[in-house]
Amino acid sequence: MPLMPGAEPFHHAGGEVGVLLVHGFTGTPQSMRPWADHFAERGLTVSLPLLPGHGTHWKDMQVTGWQDWYAEVDRALRELRRTCTRVFVCGMSMGGALSLYLAARHGEDVDGVCLVNPSVKADSHLLKALPVLRHLVPSVAGLIGDIAKEGEREVGYDRTPLHAAHSLAQFWRIVRDALPQVTQPVLLMHSAVDHVVDPSNSDLVMARVSSADLTEVVLERSHHVATLDHDAGLILDRSWEFVRRLAPGAGKDGVTSGGA
Repeated sequence: MPLMPGAEPFHHAGGEVGVLLVHGFTGTPQSMRPWADHFAERGLTVSLPLLPGHGTHWKDMQVTGWQDWYAEVDRALRELRRTCTRVFVCGMSMGGALSLYLAARHGEDVDGVCLVNPSVKADSHLLKALPVLRHLVPSVAGLIGDIAKEGEREVGYDRTPLHAAHSLAQFWRIVRDALPQVTQPVLLMHSAVDHVVDPSNSDLVMARVSSADLTEVVLERSHHVATLDHDAGLILDRSWEFVRRLAPGAGKDGVTSGGA
């Protein structure tokens, strides 16, 4: 099955500071590409993988689960650590949950975590009904495209595969249990109005992580896919400031353009 245009993974070989970016459930690297480009242009080594089952057809995702998605980001993190002395992980939505679990599992190998609208719990009645519903229907209407900015489009599935969604719900429980093991600095950016992930998810993350260095940024003008929305520039600026504060030499000695 061919990839959707924009769903391609991205890698940039830069300096000794690396960034791993993780896209959301049923989404693709397209939603994270401006963020990845921002870091690459500043000389960082960047990895933006395509999660298994994503970027082709929603039926391909039915046979994948959280173990597959986590295995891919775990692989990408280990690859970055081979060449980078410092590595930061950035994730949106489910990508935020995967980023938090990486931080909990890998400890000092993750130097900081940037989150945009992370998902860690089921908010809707539909999600809570998944154990039964997934055996009755294979999919429901998709979740992509919650963007306030006119003319912006997210590349992803227009259907939500319910077996995969059930696996995500199981993963959320694991992530919530692991949150106290997250001790790294965390920059958490969440939208005031989000039609996919309720802002209470961010409240839960902030309440349960053990990070002494925890910064909250409210995105007042964006919906769920904030990386493509009105506050995209704020996300780029604040995350770059976060990385430079924790790794003061970031970007100074790296390449500043190219790489794919």
